[in-house]
Amino acid sequence: MTESEFHLAVDEILARIERSLEHAPDLDFDAVEGILTIECGDGSRVIVNRQTPNREIWVAAKSGGFHYAFRDGAWRDTRSGADLFAALAEIIVLQGGPRLSFAR
Repeated sequence: MTESEFHLAVDEILARIERSLEHAPDLDFDAVEGILTIECGDGSRVIVNRQTPNREIWVAAKSGGFHYAFRDGAWRDTRSGADLFAALAEIIVLQGGPRLSFAR
């Protein structure tokens, strides 16, 4: 994946997440220059951002830091292989937010 392709792909991912957050009760979020900050129901934050040199999406949460790379047609955790959207939905629930679906 070239750098340009990576940026386009991450822009689409962040937009998809934002669309789901717009309809979520009890969640505030802010997107600035490729960094998406989600404030959850318990006051904690989840941060989703691009890591261009690694061609990864990183997620920082109370439960830890997670790195996602594009593999086998999906963004997958580099350690566990978990899908980005499924993992993010679970992280938000664990931090007091609602169950979300990140539909296209």
